[in-house]
This record gives sequence, C-alpha cells and structure tokens, in this order.
Amino acid sequence: MLALPPPPPLSPQPQKETMSTPLQQIVISKQPMIQNTPAQYTENPATRKVMKQQTLLRQPRRTNPMVWCCAIICLIFSLLLIFFGIATLIIFLVIKPKTPLFDIPGVSLSSIYFDSPENFNGDFTFLANFSNPNRKIDVRFEYVYIELYFSDRLIGTQTLPPFTQRQRESRLETVHLISSLVSLPNNLGLELRRQVQINRVAYDIRGTFRVRANLGLIHFSYWLHGRCQLEMTGPPTGVLVTRSCRTKR
Repeated sequence: MLALPPPPPLSPQPQKETMSTPLQQIVISKQPMIQNTPAQYTENPATRKVMKQQTLLRQPRRTNPMVWCCAIICLIFSLLLIFFGIATLIIFLVIKPKTPLFDIPGVSLSSIYFDSPENFNGDFTFLANFSNPNRKIDVRFEYVYIELYFSDRLIGTQTLPPFTQRQRESRLETVHLISSLVSLPNNLGLELRRQVQINRVAYDIRGTFRVRANLGLIHFSYWLHGRCQLEMTGPPTGVLVTRSCRTKR
C-alpha cells in the first residue's frame, strides 16, 4: 500500500478583529457611567435652599418674652382708652353739661376826661356775675381775663384770681378798670366826647376764661368767651341803661 502523504499543517486562523471591539465598547460604555455617577449625587443649590427652608419651617422659634409684655401693655392701654371714651360719651349724653354764663348786672362810670386831644383817661367799675347752671358738675375758673373796649379800641384790662363754683351756684365779682393816658384816634376821641354830651356812652366788655369741669374722678377743660355790649349814662354817675351779653365756647 502506498503511504498517504501527511496532511498539511493547519494554518492558524486569523484572529477576528471584532474580538477587541467589544472590549473597547465595554470600556467606552463604562467610562460615561463612571463619569456620570458623581453628577447624579451632586446636590443642586436650589434643592439645598428648599431643604433648608423646610428645615427652618419644621423648627418654630420661640417668641421673645419682651415682645409679649409690650403687646399685653398695648392691649391694656387700648382697652382703657376705649373704656374712658365710652364713659365720657355716656356722661355727656346723660348729664348734658351746660356752659357757665357770664353777665354784667350793674356798672358805674365815674369819669371820662382827656389830657390832650388824643390821651383818654377813665374810671369804670362793673359787677360781673358768673353762674354755673349744671346740677351735677362743679366748675373752676382757672383763668379769667377781662378787656374793656370802646369802638373796638382796647382801653383797659383786668385779671381775676381763680375760683370754684358748685352746682347751680352764682358768684359776683367787682371789676375795677382804670384807663390812664390811653391813645385814641381823633375820630374815636370825637365820638366819645359826643356820647358823653348826649348822656349815652357805649362800652364793650370781653372776657376770656379757662374753665375746668369736675365730675367725680372725671374732669375736662375748655375755653369760654364772654361778651357784653353796654350802654350807660354819662359820668360822673353813669349807670347801666341796657346790656346784651352772651357766652360761647
């Protein structure tokens, strides 16, 4: 038998290049995963702020005791103001306080003479009547200022000391006014001389009063203004002929 030739040696098969490709793909695919992993756990600033706010909301802070004290004091003060306001309103509606009155029941005109055509001198006395018409309120005249006018020209002033009046009480005060070297315009000097000649002299009395009304623990103050227009006979025995008096706040 013929011997068969030995089989040719097997040539090594070339390695497929595709074997390296999966490794590269695996390496490449893993690199983004490794790079993206920290980004997934990185905190967003907006998220951090929201979480901080939620933490603060879950932890309420205690109010300062001084704030509570101030609030309570303000509340008490407001309630007291409301109470006294309502009490004053009720008093005014129930009691209906009346204004004290100022009147002049009598006068005495002693003298009127001129040192010169413009310098006037005079002596005038009147009886002032202050009355309190209230039945439940006492009043006190803390300031009393009297002015004497002739044709809107000031010719004399006087101040009275303070005094108190009980309910429905009247008080008479004598007021003496002396005019010394009072300068009068020519027209007013001529008019005063004419009135003395016809035996009819007209004077104006104006009073400014500061009054305090007292009702138990409650008291309030206000200003009063009294005015009286007088007509008298001439000096030296001038007496009251007519008068018109009014008092207003």
